[in-house]
Amino acid sequence: MTESWATFGADLHLDLSAGRGLRAGLAEALREAARSGRLAAGTRLPSSRSLAADLGIARNTVAEAYAELVAEGWLTARQGSGTRVAERARPRRAAAAVRVSGGPRPPRRGPAYSLLPGSPDLSGFPRAAWLSAARRALTDAPNEAFGYGPDGRGRPELREALTGYLARARGVYADPERIVLCAGFAHGLTLLARVLRARRVREMAVEGYGLDIHRNLLTGAGLRTRPLGVDGDGARTGELTGGVGAVLLTPAHQFPTGAALTPARRAAAVDWARTTGGLILEDDYDGEFRYDRQPVGALQGLDPDRVVYLGTASKSLAPGLRMGWMVVPPGLLDGVLAAKGVSDRTSSALDQLTLAEFITSGAYDRHVRGMRLRYRRRRDELVAAVGDRVGISGIAAGLHAVLDLPGGTERSVLQSAAWQDLAVQGLAWFRHPEAALPPRDALVVGYGTPSDSAWTPTLAALAAALP
Repeated sequence: MTESWATFGADLHLDLSAGRGLRAGLAEALREAARSGRLAAGTRLPSSRSLAADLGIARNTVAEAYAELVAEGWLTARQGSGTRVAERARPRRAAAAVRVSGGPRPPRRGPAYSLLPGSPDLSGFPRAAWLSAARRALTDAPNEAFGYGPDGRGRPELREALTGYLARARGVYADPERIVLCAGFAHGLTLLARVLRARRVREMAVEGYGLDIHRNLLTGAGLRTRPLGVDGDGARTGELTGGVGAVLLTPAHQFPTGAALTPARRAAAVDWARTTGGLILEDDYDGEFRYDRQPVGALQGLDPDRVVYLGTASKSLAPGLRMGWMVVPPGLLDGVLAAKGVSDRTSSALDQLTLAEFITSGAYDRHVRGMRLRYRRRRDELVAAVGDRVGISGIAAGLHAVLDLPGGTERSVLQSAAWQDLAVQGLAWFRHPEAALPPRDALVVGYGTPSDSAWTPTLAALAAALP
């Protein structure tokens, strides 16, 4: 508990109406706070002097109440340690929890192993390097960075750093004025959906395989989603028509099939946008991670005026940072900022400054290179372990692979995985309900998800679940 009671101890809220007289009321308020669990065991209480000053009562009254509760066993008092809530004081909720069916209920837990896609190895977060960057950023931060911030686009330091990085690493054309920071891809997509509705867009194309959470965000904003076919060359952008006002694509690494959108299909998407006035939303969710191919640049580079580029730190660093960015065409910028509004802020200014320092110092590039080697080793171990039993695709880049299964076996393999205490998803989970796609039984295996210590047993559980 933070010890900041003025300059003496910890803040403490007490209701003295429960007892008779000041000492009895104070004793009962403290007793009830410990009994209910509002004051946790081990919590250090303010000194008698500081609590008396705050409550406007005599110091002796507080000292006598403390002494009474020490004698009853609710508090402990030791020289040099102060007065604390005793360990024996347990909240009533915990005591009631054990009086069910003659004994305590076992705690609920998830599967022992997880290969769910969409997450990096969280144990690989660069804590030391991030802390160093945070120290430098905090030392150099201007005073105004601690205010509310007048610019809805986010801190200029991070927008400047991203401009250089995205141009160098992803082939994105941008300037700091056109970058809008957001709290991850879903947040950015929500803002863009509002803008599209305001522009009278009613229908939007999405890939036939994709995340239902993204489709739900669009439909929740009042947009109908029309699925595009997906094959080994990515989304079939030739199916785009004038009936839709925008399309959401994952060109560098189609999620979840792993296909890269071919040059011809990229050109078809841009031609459609130019001809119809449509907008392309590019989700570059894991563009930094490639293994057996040259980097596939951003689609945005073909037409920065018709493509909104969206990226995040969720795969390269950690989703818990809630850090994302949009490179917005000039004609869309005012609408995005209006949708964001003064009340819809992003991640904290200090986190933005830290990421800016992390990028400009070169630490971000070093971290990505290190994680790229780690994920490539895992991918190779995955192929070695199960590649002779199933077909594997989508592995030239990214943090997941698609394991093709014999026809009609996807559900039974998922059941077998559950018996192995393994969480994994089938390809059918990602299929748009209206998509006209050929039958395909497969698993989508997120090999970036387990920690290093969990990787070997997780891989063994997968191997045991396969036919």
